[in-house]
Amino acid sequence: MPPKRDSRRQLVPIEMIEQRILLIRGQKVMLDSDLAALYQVETRALVQAVKRNVNRFPADFMFQLATEETNSLRSQSVISNQGRGGRRHLPYAFTEQGVAMLSSVLNSKRAIAVNIAIMRTFVKLRQILATHKKFAERLAAMEKKYDQHFKVVFEILRQLTEPPPDPPKRPIGFLTPKKKEP
Repeated sequence: MPPKRDSRRQLVPIEMIEQRILLIRGQKVMLDSDLAALYQVETRALVQAVKRNVNRFPADFMFQLATEETNSLRSQSVISNQGRGGRRHLPYAFTEQGVAMLSSVLNSKRAIAVNIAIMRTFVKLRQILATHKKFAERLAAMEKKYDQHFKVVFEILRQLTEPPPDPPKRPIGFLTPKKKEP
């Protein structure tokens, strides 16, 4: 009899996947290096498998980043720098459909399990965004209807839904104490 699977213990935590989903060209994508790490294969092996099956990955499933996009990601420390053991080729970005197609190209038990976790994460993110959008739409409709009576309440709700401002930065350097005048 096979051992029971603990449904609470996941192969890859959803939080780890969420951190690796990026917004590039207005699409939620995952980079080839991040996917390779999750699948526990080398990036070049993943890219090679994709290139062998390139007809399965049209432009809306996968695209190669431009030099400017790659440099921007390097400045954000999302991908490693060239010359320090980093990449020599521009990375590939996979959309949700492209990640789903990877399960047919990488046919291992781990690839299938990781793909299921990634698909669940994409669905969860879509649900969160839809809920937030619906709430914002309802709030706007209620604000129009009850603007004069509940103006203060709507202002507070609007402030709560907006991201907090960046905290003020402390000055850098050493400050000398001011001398008291007699």
